[in-house]
Amino acid sequence: MNLPIIRNRKYFYSLSALLILVSLLSLIAWGLKPGIDFTGGSLMEVSFKGNRPASSEIQQALADLDLGEIRVQPAGEHDFILRFKDVEEAKHQEILAVLKDVFVLPSEIEQSDTTEIDAGKGVLTEQRFESVGPIVGQELKQKTWLAIFLAALMIVAYIAYAFRKVSKPVASWKFGVAAILALIHDILIVTGLFSLLGHFAGVEVDSLFITALLTILGFSVHDTIVVFDRTRENLSKHYSGNFEQVVNDSINQTINRSINTSLTTLLALFALYFGGGDTITNFVLALIAGMVIGTYSSIFVASPIVVSWYNIDRKLKSR
Repeated sequence: MNLPIIRNRKYFYSLSALLILVSLLSLIAWGLKPGIDFTGGSLMEVSFKGNRPASSEIQQALADLDLGEIRVQPAGEHDFILRFKDVEEAKHQEILAVLKDVFVLPSEIEQSDTTEIDAGKGVLTEQRFESVGPIVGQELKQKTWLAIFLAALMIVAYIAYAFRKVSKPVASWKFGVAAILALIHDILIVTGLFSLLGHFAGVEVDSLFITALLTILGFSVHDTIVVFDRTRENLSKHYSGNFEQVVNDSINQTINRSINTSLTTLLALFALYFGGGDTITNFVLALIAGMVIGTYSSIFVASPIVVSWYNIDRKLKSR
């Protein structure tokens, strides 16, 4: 069955425009909620000599203390490194008190100080407590945007070179520009989603979010180039003068491959999301959203943009 994707492109444009509008409004109104990687915060390292609780148990125990995003990272066999927003000494002592209440038997609390506690689950020792500066500094942010910009230029250059023998009826560089527009579409929507999650669910973005965005670029471009490459082949072999039909046929010839590849990857991502631990949950969520949006844009946005551009050029030339 040959799906009339190009003929119905206005519906896909409308959906994309709606998602981008919501994303932009959310970013303008609320922005992104930065994590301690961007803002700095406090770092606490504790050691459980013996049986230690799960990371989720520590996060749950401290959830009501207004510490912002609490990141609990296992270190070695017995230690945990806790990161949360910057706190005063009084709040530091409150955190220790909560750890006592949750993880120490009442009879043993009276016989212990705040740093070393003989708990039923082992001995809890506070190794260190300190304030930390932002891990992701302004220089790194600038370099990230520079890397994205350079990657976009390289994508345009690569696609223009790969399509150099197919200059009709659309200039080869226009395929590259369409791929970049699809990338902007994907990044905006994923970023807007995390803006909404930050405002309504308190989800914070950190250095892993930047990593996820860069990974999404690769996912999206890969699928888009697969469709464009099939279009290139079809234009070289049997261009009949109906550019829209050639592009639509190319999408239909590759759509099963794109969807199956994405579904396979999504299965692994969902397994990580539900079983990978709290420290990578938001990272994996960003990848899942990026994979879905990237697959959608490679099929329903990138190629239709090329066709629309072709039609606009034809109308301008016919005047």
